[in-house]
Amino acid sequence: MSHRSAHLRRGTLVAVTAATLLAPTAAGAVPAPAPTVFTAGSPTPSPSGPDVRALTPAVARQLDTSVERVMREANVPGVTVGIWTPGQPDYVRSFGVADRASGRKMTPDLFMRIGSETKTFTVTALLQLADQGKVGLDDPIGRYVDGVPNGDRITLRQLAGMRSGLFNYTEDDDFFKALTSDPRRPFTPQQLLDYAFRHPVLFEPGQKFFYSNTNLILLGLVVEKESGQRLGDYFAQHILGPAGMKDTVFPTGSEFPAPHAQGYTDQTADGKVAETAGWNPSWGWAAGAMISTLDDLHTWAPTVATGQLPDGRRMISPAMQEQRLVTPATPIPGAGYGLGIFDVQGWIGHNGSLPGYESLTIYLPSTRTSVVVLLNTDIGHDDEEPSTLVGQAITHIISPQHVFDLPAQPSAR
Repeated sequence: MSHRSAHLRRGTLVAVTAATLLAPTAAGAVPAPAPTVFTAGSPTPSPSGPDVRALTPAVARQLDTSVERVMREANVPGVTVGIWTPGQPDYVRSFGVADRASGRKMTPDLFMRIGSETKTFTVTALLQLADQGKVGLDDPIGRYVDGVPNGDRITLRQLAGMRSGLFNYTEDDDFFKALTSDPRRPFTPQQLLDYAFRHPVLFEPGQKFFYSNTNLILLGLVVEKESGQRLGDYFAQHILGPAGMKDTVFPTGSEFPAPHAQGYTDQTADGKVAETAGWNPSWGWAAGAMISTLDDLHTWAPTVATGQLPDGRRMISPAMQEQRLVTPATPIPGAGYGLGIFDVQGWIGHNGSLPGYESLTIYLPSTRTSVVVLLNTDIGHDDEEPSTLVGQAITHIISPQHVFDLPAQPSAR
């Protein structure tokens, strides 16, 4: 995958026509799954059952060994893993170093950049506004933002589900040059849209699945316009506060709470590895700028997957959550994408990647198991994301019937 397409697109899926969603794939001619629907408000499954193995000391040792093997093979500096299933012991471990220069150890309390997991918050905000009748998911984006190609026909639902046809600004050559020439420079949402809108649309709205960060920039603007709040303020008041996520922030610039891990990337102009903790993530904005911690993402995993807050209140209505979790198939067998959320072999959640950091926050409804993975590198290994490699290794052990596997795909350009 090219440098340009890797930004915030790693671990995501290429375009596919609606007509081929149910056609056999090239790899083994396995049919892609039909859309999956998890009904919000349905009885919570029992945590006991065959879907997840008991976290015995022997299983914990297997996990340790497997994570350490991935780290060696993929040259990962540091990783933190959390696994929680009701009625089972918790598994929380940190491995390796947070900073190669100082040798400071990776620890579970560190703040980490979470990249595209930001999308789950932006779309949650949109769905809350839809619950309140302030927006309609089938409204055209042109009703809220001027100058969008096909803006009279692209709906908010299509933006949230990655089916708009809009070019992904992070694949624009000039954007890549601007970012890598000065990684500390700020970008405005309008500047990001300008990079996207200089390109023709890729297909008619709704025809294909194509992961585009441009979609989320537009949805962030909709949230700001219809709520009357800055996006970070909206998150704090209506999502993070109610969820009790005190250590999750939406930065306005390059600020990074302490303690945090140093990040390592090869997404640079010359391809050399660079440290990224001081880079400005404003170029990701509503698509990828957020910062969080292991504990907060442990809270977020079931919240975003069920629409229910830890205290039993609703983050969004059951009806809206049901719409969110309709996950039409994508080109990868076993993977579907709904409204700002994916389903990979039954695991509901999202991954994140931006220079120097990767994350994975997923939830298995059948056992109420949450998994969070945080890494301080985005450097791939054998064309695979380090977060996917760790997620795959973990789930191969704890849920062999539900192995998380979301291969990085080549750019659809």
